[in-house]
Amino acid sequence: QVRLVESGGGLVQAGGSLRLSCAASGSISSIRTMNWYRQAPGKQRELVATMSSGGSTNYVDSVKGRFTISRDNAKNTVNLQMSSLKPEDTALYFCNVIGTRDWGRTFNSWGQGTQVTVSL
Repeated sequence: QVRLVESGGGLVQAGGSLRLSCAASGSISSIRTMNWYRQAPGKQRELVATMSSGGSTNYVDSVKGRFTISRDNAKNTVNLQMSSLKPEDTALYFCNVIGTRDWGRTFNSWGQGTQVTVSL
């Protein structure tokens, strides 16, 4: 089983910054994709940022230029640096990691979510 632990959420004023982190642990052989999703009240879960094992990244249009995803392959961690935060960024943010376990089976694991609240 692969476990994800997120940290770094909180309350911040509009224009401020936060850094989310997610650490994966367990029987991990390799990690393919590391993603950050978010879900605001009454809305569907949305893919915010993704990073492949090769380092390519993709972002939802609403966060381009403000959010940066990064990963540390040696530590199996993924981070999301969020800057110029807006009230519409308020959501529960989830880490999602896809890869293979020691015995070759694919895993698709989710974190428990960390709340980000941006006030005016």
